[in-house]
Amino acid sequence: MTDKPSFAPKTFAVIGAGPVGCIVSAFLEKGGHRVILCDVIPELLDPARKRGIIIEGAENLTQKVSHTCTSVDDLPEYKPDVIFVTAKANALPLIASAIEGFYKKGLYVVSWQNGIDTELVLANSLGKEGVMRAVVNYGCGLLGPAHVTIPFHHPPHYLQELDPEAKFAADAIADALTKSGLTTRHTENIVAMVWRKGVLNACMNPVCAVTGLTMSQAMNDPIIFNIVDALVKECVKVARANEILLGWEYYPNAIEYMRTAGNHKPSMLMDIENGRRTEIDYINGKFVEYGRRAGIETPYNITLQSLVKGLESRL
Repeated sequence: MTDKPSFAPKTFAVIGAGPVGCIVSAFLEKGGHRVILCDVIPELLDPARKRGIIIEGAENLTQKVSHTCTSVDDLPEYKPDVIFVTAKANALPLIASAIEGFYKKGLYVVSWQNGIDTELVLANSLGKEGVMRAVVNYGCGLLGPAHVTIPFHHPPHYLQELDPEAKFAADAIADALTKSGLTTRHTENIVAMVWRKGVLNACMNPVCAVTGLTMSQAMNDPIIFNIVDALVKECVKVARANEILLGWEYYPNAIEYMRTAGNHKPSMLMDIENGRRTEIDYINGKFVEYGRRAGIETPYNITLQSLVKGLESRL
């Protein structure tokens, strides 16, 4: 009889000091873990180590992190057990390449991000054995360096390994997050969960980015709502054509979720306002890609992807 592998992660690296990365860093550090927060922008890191990460809104916390660094290449010296990738999906190819330079068996890398197929970008460089995917259920924004607002938090979050042999490690990581205050559950259905959230992101993010409206404003404007509604139906059609199970009555539930999201600026709007590239290719771009595979036309997704990329071209 083979003994069950054991894994008790103590040291976590977090790549990306935006709001998503700050939240997971603060909670893990609060939970007694050693955290290394990594970002190429030093100004985002200094307050996290000296003053502490400030979180306000649905959660309230101020927590310093153990260490910071400005390059993924510096992470090996800290010997992390787990790396959370929380940076924008458009940076994934560079991040995956950098991790590949020091990756070894027993190190686990979690895509803690928005977007479809982000975990596959990591797996293409690192292999499936150590790669995991999460679905995160909080809305957040950056008020300033290491200063985060959380308008809503709807735990649990979900996590799944790409290689079934690594389930024991996924269970241990989920347990560490849960004990730190970010309730996380292992799932066997992460692809469907990613797509369910992906539809919501594909409908709200680009519409708000193009119009400058908050989620509440977009959903309560009858003209803009028609665009959101058409996007939902188009995305659901693409998912079903690719045999992605969104669940019974997904459409009315999605509409209701977005109606109650509040006066919140989604990340894509904040990216445009702050002169940053967006994750449009991993959100609407994926619905376009999977639509083509299945022979489904996606005029709304193509239009929104093109409009957002047009805004990006001015940056």
